[in-house]
Amino acid sequence: MSKKFCWELRPAEGDADFGEELNSQLPLLVRRLLSQRGISGQGGAERFLWPRLADLSDPYDMREMDAAVERIFRAVDAGEHVCIYGDYDVDGVSSVTLLHAILTAYGVQVDCFIPVRTREGYGLSVEGMERAIAVCGEKPQLLITVDCGTSSIDEIAWLNSQGVDVVVLDHHEASVHGRPPAVAVVNAKLEEDSPYTYLCSAGVVFKLAHAMLKRRRLPDFDLRRYLDVVAIATIADIVPLVEENRLLTRHGLRVMGQGGNVGLRALNEVTGLNRPPNAGHVSFRIGPRLNAAGRMDSPQDALDLLMTRDNERAMQLAQCLEAHNRARQQEEEKIRAEATRMLQEHFSPENDRVIVLGSRTWHPGVVGIVASLLMRRFHKPTFIISLDEQGIGKGSGRSVPGVSLVQAIHACSDSIISGGGHEMAAGLVIHEDKIDDFRRAFDAFVRDQVSADQLRPVLHVDAEVRFEELTIELLDSYELLEPFGNSNPQPVFMSRQVMLSDAPRHVQGNHLRLFLRQGTVECDAMYFNGGSVALPDPPWDIAFTIDRNVWRGRTQLSMSIQDIRPSEGS
Repeated sequence: MSKKFCWELRPAEGDADFGEELNSQLPLLVRRLLSQRGISGQGGAERFLWPRLADLSDPYDMREMDAAVERIFRAVDAGEHVCIYGDYDVDGVSSVTLLHAILTAYGVQVDCFIPVRTREGYGLSVEGMERAIAVCGEKPQLLITVDCGTSSIDEIAWLNSQGVDVVVLDHHEASVHGRPPAVAVVNAKLEEDSPYTYLCSAGVVFKLAHAMLKRRRLPDFDLRRYLDVVAIATIADIVPLVEENRLLTRHGLRVMGQGGNVGLRALNEVTGLNRPPNAGHVSFRIGPRLNAAGRMDSPQDALDLLMTRDNERAMQLAQCLEAHNRARQQEEEKIRAEATRMLQEHFSPENDRVIVLGSRTWHPGVVGIVASLLMRRFHKPTFIISLDEQGIGKGSGRSVPGVSLVQAIHACSDSIISGGGHEMAAGLVIHEDKIDDFRRAFDAFVRDQVSADQLRPVLHVDAEVRFEELTIELLDSYELLEPFGNSNPQPVFMSRQVMLSDAPRHVQGNHLRLFLRQGTVECDAMYFNGGSVALPDPPWDIAFTIDRNVWRGRTQLSMSIQDIRPSEGS
C-alpha cells in the first residue's frame, strides 16, 4: 500500500446516458466522469460542457443589490468623489480593477486603495482608512469596500460619523455581531439560502457591474472584456467552480487566451506559458505572482499591472512581480525549514490532531503558504503564526475536510484576540503567551469534530484506465470538463501492473521523469517532488492526472503522478 495515501476508487455512478447525440460524441470515460459530478440528462450535460453567458441569472436576485446600484448612481449623478477600498490578494486587486473600470466608464471620480499587510493589516482598519483618505487627497462621499468590510461594524460606523457612506461588496462570513451599518451589503453569506454563496468578491463585483449596465446601458463598455480578471480571482481564491463561477471562469480563460488584459498577457509571457491558459496555470503561475506583491508588502504593483493598458509598463510590472515571487519563495523555504525542525522536536503525527507554530522571525505575508504546505504534508489542520516585536502574532490557517476553521476560531475565542475567514482558510491575531493555550483548545475542538481515521489523507481515484485509452482524441473531450478546481477537481486515474522501461531521471532538482510501460504501450510521466520518495519495486499501481502539453508545435498527452504503490498481488 502507499505510505502517503489511502486510495479509494469512486464507483462509476449512473448509466452515463446523455442522449444518442452526446453518447456518440463523448467517450465512455468522459460520460462516466460527468455522471460522477452529478450531471444527468442531455440538457444538464450541454449546460455543463458548453456554458453560455446568456444563462447568467438576474444580478438583482442578490439581496441589497438594488440599494447598492441606487447609491452608486446617486454618486454618478452628483459628481461625488468615490474611494474603492480593497484587499491585497488576487481577489482583492481583481475586484478593485473591475469596479474601477465600470465606475470610470460612468464618469465617476475614483481613487483606489489597497492596504499594506504589515502596516494596516487585513480588511477595513482605522489605520487603513486614514491612509486611504490621505492618499485620495480628500474625504470621499462614498467608500466601496471589495473583498472586505462584512465584519467591519465599528470601522463603518466611524466612517458614517465622518459623513462617508459605505457600500460593501464581499463574500466573507458574517460577523457574530451582525450586519455592518452600510448603505448596502452585497454578500450572499448574509442571505438565507442564497444560491450565490460560491461567488468570490470579483464575482460579486461582476454581478454589480451587470446590474448597473442593466439599469443604464453603456454602448461602448463591454463587460465581457473583463472576464479574464474575474476568472483569475475565482480560481486563485479557491471558491467552488460550480454554476456561474464555472461559467465566468470558462469564458474568462478564453478571453485570457485571446490576449485579454494587458498585464495578464505580460505575466503570461514572463512565466513562459506555451499553451492556452487553464485553471492550473492560474493556480500555480499567475496567482502566486499576483499574490506575492501583497505578501511582500507591494500590493500596488499587482493592482497597477491589472489596470495598465501600456504594454511596456505591463512588462516592467510583470518582471517586478517575478522578483517579488522569488523573494517570497526564499522566505517560504526559510520558514518551511524552520517549521519542519520545530515539528521534529515537538510534534507527533500519530497523537497530535493539529499543527500550531509561531516565530518572531517569520514574514507575515508567507505564513499562509507554509500552513498550506504543512497541512497537505501531514493532513492536519494547521496555523502558522508570525509574531512581531511586541509578541502580537498574525496567523494563517489551512484546514482539512470536516474541520471548519471559522467554527474553530469561535470555539477557541478565549485564546485569541480576533479571527475570521472561511471554513478551509482563515486568519487570527493572538498574543504570544496564548499560543500553547490555543493549540490545546484547537486540538480539543478537532478531536470532537473528526476521528483519527478521518485525518488520514485519502486519494480519491475517479476511474481505472489502461494506457491505450490515453489519446489526444480523449483529451479533446476531456478538456470540456475544465476548468478544474474546488468542487470540480481534476480527475485522478489509476493504472495497474505498470513497469519501468528505463531508469527514472531527476529533473530540476527534486522532480522525477518516469518512463512507464503497461503491456506494449509506453508513456512518459512527471512525478513532481518525487525525487525524495522511496519508490517500491515494480510492477506498480500508479495514480495520475492528465493534461495537454504543447512543445515546439507538437501536442502530447502529459501524465502527472500523484502516488505510486506496489501492484496488488505482486
